[in-house]
Amino acid sequence: MSYDIDLVHPVTKEVLRIDQKHDMRGGTYCVGGTDECHLNVTYNYAKHFIRVIPEGIRSLYGKSGAESLPILDAAIAKLGDDVDDDYWKATEGNAKAALLQLRALALLRLDGVWAVD
Repeated sequence: MSYDIDLVHPVTKEVLRIDQKHDMRGGTYCVGGTDECHLNVTYNYAKHFIRVIPEGIRSLYGKSGAESLPILDAAIAKLGDDVDDDYWKATEGNAKAALLQLRALALLRLDGVWAVD
């Protein structure tokens, strides 16, 4: 199980695109990269998200990329750096890595609105 997290157009709700492909990887990813503002994140990190983000990752829903930056920055600052090569392992560092990728997407499309499913 996982979260599909997208930055979408505030009116059309279509997933936003960026000028160059990115290779941000989550539980699923596009081989060769993608220009979509999308990240799939395992539910395994939920316990960390709930601890550092009020109401968990779904609290980003409906917020713009710009509005989400302080939330993401605060959460990132509270997590450790114990990244594991096993993406599925629920370490603070792995959860932090996912939030850093979401932050990067937010910076690329400050105008987008988060949709979390």
